[in-house]
Amino acid sequence: MRAINLVTLVLIIIGGLNLLSMGLASFDVLSAVFGGAGAAMTRVAYVIIGLSAIWQLMPFVQSFTEGEVSAERHAHH
Repeated sequence: MRAINLVTLVLIIIGGLNLLSMGLASFDVLSAVFGGAGAAMTRVAYVIIGLSAIWQLMPFVQSFTEGEVSAERHAHH
């Protein structure tokens, strides 16, 4: 479970950096890498990043009910 948490966290960071580049320079890095805003691969990348954010909601919500350390421990099992 730890591996999927690390992968999803990295994907969320990539998505956040992409949003930063869009906000500061109006440049969509993912779109440039995967062939344009409407390209299927770009859309797949956005969906995967979005699903990663949903996955990371589990330990986030658990940290409010169980405490941060316990939620992290539970997410890794």
